[in-house]
Amino acid sequence: MYDLFALQSVLAGTIFAGNLHFAPSTESTNTDAMAAARAGAPHGSVWFADEQTSGRGRGDHRWQSAAGEGLYASVLLRPEIAAARLALLPLAAGLAAAQAIGRVSGVAIDLRWPNDLLIGPRKVGGILVESQISSKGPPHAVAVVGIGINVHQHSFDPGLATPATSLDLECGARVSRQALLIALLKLLEREAEDLADGEAAARILSRLEQCSTWIRNRQVEVHGPQACTGTTAGLDDHGFLRVRTAAGIVTVQTGGIRAAENAAG
Repeated sequence: MYDLFALQSVLAGTIFAGNLHFAPSTESTNTDAMAAARAGAPHGSVWFADEQTSGRGRGDHRWQSAAGEGLYASVLLRPEIAAARLALLPLAAGLAAAQAIGRVSGVAIDLRWPNDLLIGPRKVGGILVESQISSKGPPHAVAVVGIGINVHQHSFDPGLATPATSLDLECGARVSRQALLIALLKLLEREAEDLADGEAAARILSRLEQCSTWIRNRQVEVHGPQACTGTTAGLDDHGFLRVRTAAGIVTVQTGGIRAAENAAG
């Protein structure tokens, strides 16, 4: 279990100080955070749990969240950024998660646009960002960043679209969920601050390309409203994925990607 007193102590001086909400079990930390956001919960509030009974990823896909096995956390942010930059938040959260995993476990993460954390061909985590522009008072962004990371799991459903893994399996040693959560929150705070800085926000796109084998020259199948097959050709200024198809460039704004079936790897 998490040491809540130690967490509060080490996060003093951050936006998360005094804003930690832990539940041994909950349906979904994102659902909890969204409800609290509507009730006026402050910027930097965090909901995390030992178990989720109805954890979910993008597209309402189920996220397996067994008790004591993974990191399941959702962070409420009210960033002072332009609406156009809100699309960069899932990418910034991915960078924070990848760095946190690297610091705590030493494992390098490959970021698959827009929200998957991979180790080689296997998925170790995912990010679900739910955001909107609030109309109460002056317009401002409200976002819940949900992050799930497999930490201690040793077996997975063989029917998953992408094979899964955990940090323990990849490291051959037990990784601390507490240390991972601390690193994740501190790095997420820094990434969120960078979104408010025009130059720093622009660097998110180039930094993502450096951490991903999926952004350029990868043969992919796009799943979702803009389904197509082609070769990735970088990101546009909003963080949307450009895919070069036989019919021309498609700018993918939503959905997910997988390696094309006829492509190696």
